[in-house]
Amino acid sequence: MSVPPAGTTAEQESLSERAARSIKHPLARTLLVLTFTTGLVDATSYLGLGHVFAANMTGNIVFLGFGIAGSGGLPVVAPLISLAAFLVGAGAGGFLARKTADRHPRHFAWALAIEVSLIALAAVAAAAIHIRRDAVSGDTVIALLALAMGVRNATVRRIAVADLTTTVLTMTLTGIAADSPLFGGSGKGSTRRTSAVLGMLAGALVGALLLKTSLILPLAAASAMALAAALLYIPAARRKA
Repeated sequence: MSVPPAGTTAEQESLSERAARSIKHPLARTLLVLTFTTGLVDATSYLGLGHVFAANMTGNIVFLGFGIAGSGGLPVVAPLISLAAFLVGAGAGGFLARKTADRHPRHFAWALAIEVSLIALAAVAAAAIHIRRDAVSGDTVIALLALAMGVRNATVRRIAVADLTTTVLTMTLTGIAADSPLFGGSGKGSTRRTSAVLGMLAGALVGALLLKTSLILPLAAASAMALAAALLYIPAARRKA
C-alpha cells in the first residue's frame, strides 16, 4: 500500500488517486495542459534565452557544471539565476500549500494565478523591450519563468498525482519501460505516462516553432493555456469540494 505524502488530507489523497486512474479526470487533464506549457517555457528559455532551463532544474545543474568547467561555451550566471528563482518560487509554493492545502480549489487557484501572472509578465517584458541573452533583460525573463515553475512544482508536488509532475519525465519514462508488458509488467499507467511525455514533447515542438517568429508568442501561449486550464478546472473543483 502506498504511503500518502506528508501533510495531505484524505480528501486530497482521494483526489490524486482518482486523477491517476484516468486521464479523463479534470485534474489529470489540467496537469497534462500544464505539462504542455512546460515545453513552451523551456523551449523559450533554452532556445531564446541561452542554454538554460526555467523548469528542468536537473538540466541546469548539469549545464552549471559544464559552464564552471569552461566547456561548450555554456553560461554560469543564467543557470544560477534560474536555480535561485526556482528555489524562491518553490519555497513560496510550499508556503502557499501549507496555508491552503486543505482547500484544494483555493490552493490550486492561487498557484495558477501566480504562474499565469509571472509568465504573462515575462511576455509583456519581451514585448516592451529588446530581450538579449547574457544580459539583464534576458536574465530577468529567466528569473520570472523559473519563479513561476518553482511555484508550480511545489503545488503539483503537494497534489501528488502519480506520473504527472508536469516538469520532470525521467521517472515517467522509467515507469513506461519498467512496467511494460514487453518486460513482464502489467502496463498499468502507461496511458497516463505516455500522455505526459507526448504533452511535453508537443509543447517543446510548438514552442520551438513559435520562437522562430517571436519570443513573445510561446510565452503568451503558455500564459493563456495556464489561464484556460484554471478557468476550466477551478469552478468544477469548487463544485465538488
